[in-house]
Amino acid sequence: MAGSYLYGKITVVYNRGKCYSLMRVITGKKLCEFWARHPDAEGALKAWYAEAKHATWQTPQDIKDRYRSASFPGNDRVAFNICGGKYRLVVLVRYPFETVLVRFIGTHAEYDKIDAKEI
Repeated sequence: MAGSYLYGKITVVYNRGKCYSLMRVITGKKLCEFWARHPDAEGALKAWYAEAKHATWQTPQDIKDRYRSASFPGNDRVAFNICGGKYRLVVLVRYPFETVLVRFIGTHAEYDKIDAKEI
């Protein structure tokens, strides 16, 4: 039977005979600070955050199945288009630890100036 169960501070999802922990999203206030400067991104970033923290990503394919435009620059980084590609969000995903760390959020022009594999 599929379901979601809370064990201490960890939520475990049981689905199709397997147990998964939900992702922990570590933002360092970057998302909030960004949408304070770019209010048009607030809704999209809040929606991404809500989905990410309830995700059970075990592989990059799990992300690609949900976010077709996501790219994988390497070194466990994932780049998401935000607001139809106006902005880019780069996160570091540690699949074994169910952890997502926000590394960068910015415009496409700002994204072009960084090395997404290293940020």
